[in-house]
Amino acid sequence: MSRHLAALQKGLEHRIAALDSVVVAFSGGVDSSLVAALAARALGDRALAVTAVSPALAAGELAGASAVAAAAWIRHETVTTDELAREGYRRNDPDRCYHCKTELYETLAALASRRGYAALLSGANADDTGDWRPGLRAAAEHAVVHPLLEAGVGKAQVRALAERLRLPSAHKLASPCLASRVPYGTPVDPSTLDRVDRAERAARALGYRELRVRHHGDLGRLELGAPELERALEPGESTALEAAIRSAGYERAEIDREPFRSGRLNDALTLRMPQASRA
Repeated sequence: MSRHLAALQKGLEHRIAALDSVVVAFSGGVDSSLVAALAARALGDRALAVTAVSPALAAGELAGASAVAAAAWIRHETVTTDELAREGYRRNDPDRCYHCKTELYETLAALASRRGYAALLSGANADDTGDWRPGLRAAAEHAVVHPLLEAGVGKAQVRALAERLRLPSAHKLASPCLASRVPYGTPVDPSTLDRVDRAERAARALGYRELRVRHHGDLGRLELGAPELERALEPGESTALEAAIRSAGYERAEIDREPFRSGRLNDALTLRMPQASRA
């Protein structure tokens, strides 16, 4: 297994080295962290990790990204993005991520052009093709390179490679943008994103890790990972959790009896969309 991972790592580094210089769209999650670390090894100071800061970024994520960048030995900067200025993003139709990623890649492409970087990289991996990912269309329009996806590397291999490189994000839970907690068709605005963020922080303060607060108007519905759900449903715990959600500004709060599962809001979409359209 270690021999296979070594060969895979070498191939990925060779692919990135051929690009000459790169800007990595860097969230600090395990996928983009791995790409950033590989880029640093392949290109040294000709690789730059850039994190987008906006109201959709959950509290604490920027600090985490900075720590991972330091561990990966890659230069790290931030840019401010304004996806909320885009009507398609605010409207929150199923293609919301297309508008978000268009804002991101336009901003990164402008930075790369000003400073002479040859390519943009993302952390998209092979498992991302199994879900509704309109952001990949925006990436294609901006010639973004996906080394992991190109090599057929899925999430399990991503984590194994990140562990091999001793990245602190190797086992980090996914933390997509806060707008992913808002059902399609419900408009996205700064106050909604802030309420979701405060509710999730309040739940984490009670010792829970894998969670999402889904925004349903005046109702905040908490989803928890299976290992923590049984404890959360105990009378004292559920009361405390529901109070924590309400403290963020929700009039009503409830705990979903089904365990958290990433991409749940996409289920209705993927059932009716042909496979070819999911990229």
